[in-house]
Amino acid sequence: MIYPSVLSAVVSALAAECIDNTSKQAWQRLIDLDTVKVGRGGFGGDRMQADCWVFARLHSQLLPRHWTALVAKYSTHKARKVEAIGKLAVLVASHAPRLFVYKAVTAWAIPPLKGADGKRSADMIVLDARLYDMNTWDVESRPERTRRRWRQGVTVVLEDMVTEALAAAESVLECEGVLLSSVA
Repeated sequence: MIYPSVLSAVVSALAAECIDNTSKQAWQRLIDLDTVKVGRGGFGGDRMQADCWVFARLHSQLLPRHWTALVAKYSTHKARKVEAIGKLAVLVASHAPRLFVYKAVTAWAIPPLKGADGKRSADMIVLDARLYDMNTWDVESRPERTRRRWRQGVTVVLEDMVTEALAAAESVLECEGVLLSSVA
């Protein structure tokens, strides 16, 4: 399997663990029309194996903070995403109070979804709109300008972590020969 980019490889690998490829009873297939139409989320057996292998390879080869940043940003696995948010909040250096940093990391990792009350899929984490209100992030009610500066600082640190993680993932995947650029 060859991926066109490092981002597509990471997203596919992180999504692979959420795909339900268990065999279904006949009555379950009648109810679950998506499974009947596209079969295991549209992935063939070879693609699923490649995605799982890339998942395992990246998890074992990347620094823990890089892996955690990728999981927080791109994973669709609810429990892993929440766990990654908690780990990242501790890693982010900021002058902001810990509660502020935790909520800023959470809002970054789980952006608000478009749609009616952000509800597009039952499988997505949907946060209450109040969590995205910075006024609730600081119990001492510091000035808006300070809170914006803190939030921007947290976002820059997180985006830098993701950029570093993608660069590290790219070198791992190029060594393995699974990126389109490494084949040429």
